[in-house]
Amino acid sequence: MPLALEGRKVALAPRTGLVLAQCVSVDLPLVQTYRASGWNALGDPTRRAIFELLADRPRAVGELASELPVSRPAVSQHLKVLKEAGLVVDRAVGNRRIYQLDPRGVGALRAQLDEFWTKALAAYKRAVEHQTEEVS
Repeated sequence: MPLALEGRKVALAPRTGLVLAQCVSVDLPLVQTYRASGWNALGDPTRRAIFELLADRPRAVGELASELPVSRPAVSQHLKVLKEAGLVVDRAVGNRRIYQLDPRGVGALRAQLDEFWTKALAAYKRAVEHQTEEVS
């Protein structure tokens, strides 16, 4: 299923949900790399903490690093993963970059959760109704 990510067309890998990205190198043009989906990106506790801090308000890398037990370069690498997953956007303000949650990426996660819970609750309802019919 094609998905727009940073203006590019990409596809999700079957069963894993990982985003298929660019080729590994010019020498291996048919080998594709995997880029983390939103859920995979949030699987890391530090990235989840960054995500939660950005949910409060936009912040610069230095501000995020001051609130976390990791270095500024580490925060930058985590932000890169979150950005590639479509969960974070950045903008230049003077000589700093300010990061904030991308409402489109967060909305996509919400839509997936809504779909999951709709299906799960429908399955639960069917199971309860089936048990009720067997008891009657």
